[in-house]
Amino acid sequence: MSSIQDRVIGIIAEQSGLEPSDVSLDSTPEDLGIDSLGLVESIFAIEEAFDIAVPFNANEPEKSEFDISSVRSIIAGIERLLAEQS
Repeated sequence: MSSIQDRVIGIIAEQSGLEPSDVSLDSTPEDLGIDSLGLVESIFAIEEAFDIAVPFNANEPEKSEFDISSVRSIIAGIERLLAEQS
């Protein structure tokens, strides 16, 4: 079983058409060429992969509790959601 970080990077890379090695923890969705639709698709894929509900409002991302500013913040948010579940 790969780490949460590896799985999230893999999903984000797949959604953005990049190799996982092209995705760094400090990458922003914009850096990776992910538009709002791609971001929503990435969130859906992450929810499915981890069986979690991500509190993200695509219409008002700035009002979401989920920080999508960088790959690192996305991973931290997912780790927090998984910890809350257990």
